[in-house]
Amino acid sequence: MYPLNLPPAQILHLSSQLLWSGLILLLVGLVAAYGLEKHLNVPTLVLAHSLTLIGPSVLKIGYVLRLIAQERLNDRACAHAVA
Repeated sequence: MYPLNLPPAQILHLSSQLLWSGLILLLVGLVAAYGLEKHLNVPTLVLAHSLTLIGPSVLKIGYVLRLIAQERLNDRACAHAVA
């Protein structure tokens, strides 16, 4: 059911890292692709535009991992409440 067999605290830490790295990739891609477009050569410009696609994807993965960790934490809390 769960994609990772890690403790929820580690999944939360991993999701935070993914969220921050996705945000950084997106911002760097936006600044390079649309702010510095006149100063970049074509391969670098293509890389900058690809960062604007990769960044949001990493953000989404981090968000889903955060939801999974929160669900696992809630499941543990409910198990302790019942027992």
